[in-house]
Amino acid sequence: MRRHDHSGVNVNAKRRATLSDVARRAGVSPVTVSRAIRHPEMVSEDLRKRIDAAVQALNYIPNHLASALASTRTHIVGVIVPSLTNGVFDDYLGAIQDVLNPAGIQVLVLNVRYSEMQEEQAIATLMGYHPEAMIVAGVDQTERSRQLLKNSGVPVVQTMDVSGAPIDLNIGLDHGAAGAAAVQYLYDQGHRKIAHLTARADPRARRRHAGYQQRMDELGLSTAGLVAASPRPSDVAMGGELFAKVLDDVPDLTAVFTCNDDLALGTLFECQRRGIRVPDDVAIIGFNDLDFTTAAVPTLSTVSTERRQMGTWAAETILEIIRGSGQRPSQQSVDVGFSILKRGSTDVTRQAKPVRRTRVKTASR
Repeated sequence: MRRHDHSGVNVNAKRRATLSDVARRAGVSPVTVSRAIRHPEMVSEDLRKRIDAAVQALNYIPNHLASALASTRTHIVGVIVPSLTNGVFDDYLGAIQDVLNPAGIQVLVLNVRYSEMQEEQAIATLMGYHPEAMIVAGVDQTERSRQLLKNSGVPVVQTMDVSGAPIDLNIGLDHGAAGAAAVQYLYDQGHRKIAHLTARADPRARRRHAGYQQRMDELGLSTAGLVAASPRPSDVAMGGELFAKVLDDVPDLTAVFTCNDDLALGTLFECQRRGIRVPDDVAIIGFNDLDFTTAAVPTLSTVSTERRQMGTWAAETILEIIRGSGQRPSQQSVDVGFSILKRGSTDVTRQAKPVRRTRVKTASR
């Protein structure tokens, strides 16, 4: 037997409360409830409190999609990132939310795990929610993804990388130039055998490698045996694995440039495990300037990227278009640049020289 409360609302039914349920409980019309939720300043304080009490008692959740059909506004911005475990995206996503959430806009984030096919699916899924704008990390979308975004009719911001042909708006940095700058920094310290460790799953990491290779070629330096890569998304342990590989091939290397800070930390740990002194024997520079780089011993030199600036610019630009003047920025594409942070894992005073290596022996079991 079904039980009803005094307002006539069925409290046993396993269904989502409706606007009409809230109206019956509050003793007003559904139109009044809708007005109080969407424009609370238009109803009296006593009425607003009564409706709020009914909303909370019934755990009512407004149907934003239904409202969107009437108003063309969903208060949603879709964001696509390649990873939720990569610390690079913490500050970036935080900056986007810091701008959009106070404006009453919710951020829907989908993780595509560095997969172009998953990115296509994610874009199609988010479009089903009729977002008012889209922010995507990277500029390497498939042709189908590009067409979905171009035809969406909403502002689209590609971030984290720069593009000569953005879909709509673009903010990022030149990863090839950043990779070349890291090599030049180590070269200027006197290093000539500079290794590079990279994870090929990330298209931005592939550009950093291209920058490394180009600058090594320009400097007349061989990269034979000095490059180690993995097709897997990177982690700290991978840094140690890749460093061990290049060390076996080129035992007299004097510097390592890694495509991200995770690999740099793993390289540092492997050096410590083998008794290799950093930076005296091997200098290490990473990429991204994650928080742990200043907590490592020694602290890790790194290429710093303006992740919060990219997220803030993307969100503020979108907000101006959809809630402000409607004007787009004068620059379609913005390069925020990068900087090299010189810390304990590199030493500008020494001249690189070959050193004796301590090989770690594994006991037989």
